[in-house]
Amino acid sequence: MNIRFQPPVRTVADLLHRLGDIPADRVRFNPVPGTATVEDLLRDENRRCELVDETLVEKPMGVREPLLAIYLGELIGPLVRRQNLGILTGADGTYELLSGLVRLPDLAFVSWDRLPGRRLPDEPVPNVVPDLAVEVLSASNTLGEMARKRGEYFKAGVRLVWEIDPRARTVRIYSSEIAFTDLTGTDTLDGGTVLPGFTQPLAQFFAELDRHG
Repeated sequence: MNIRFQPPVRTVADLLHRLGDIPADRVRFNPVPGTATVEDLLRDENRRCELVDETLVEKPMGVREPLLAIYLGELIGPLVRRQNLGILTGADGTYELLSGLVRLPDLAFVSWDRLPGRRLPDEPVPNVVPDLAVEVLSASNTLGEMARKRGEYFKAGVRLVWEIDPRARTVRIYSSEIAFTDLTGTDTLDGGTVLPGFTQPLAQFFAELDRHG
């Protein structure tokens, strides 16, 4: 059995590297990195933080990212409700994927079978793993950060990850940590076995970014 040990964090640079080489201004230093808990996350007024390596990490979003996440939820929602497949949560949906690891996907689908008692959880940070996790990339997301996040998602049991790039207008579909398919504006996004019956032409989806008054 191979056991992987995390090297000690001695400097801020070490911490940022472990978190995926993210910008320093996304790290909360109160509480001190390496000491934060789920309770600290709940006390945080912003609540747009994830808990990683006992460190609060801000998840920044501009306008395009939540706009696309909300729109995608509007497109998927009718299918989920009509077939009573489970629940959808938006950017404030908080999931403790593994002990001490809390992520906030921009959109998540959770089937009833994954919810205790097949009901909505009462906990503010439920120990629930989504079937589908959607991340809409922001300018400060790094390759290292997203690679780490994908690894955590699939280790926890997420079945499908969609990474949406609003600037390139592409979607990368991950069926495992390393297996992916790239879609462009000429392609159609579909839900596969996770959301059977869902299809959406990406040209129409990304056209939401061009809508104006």
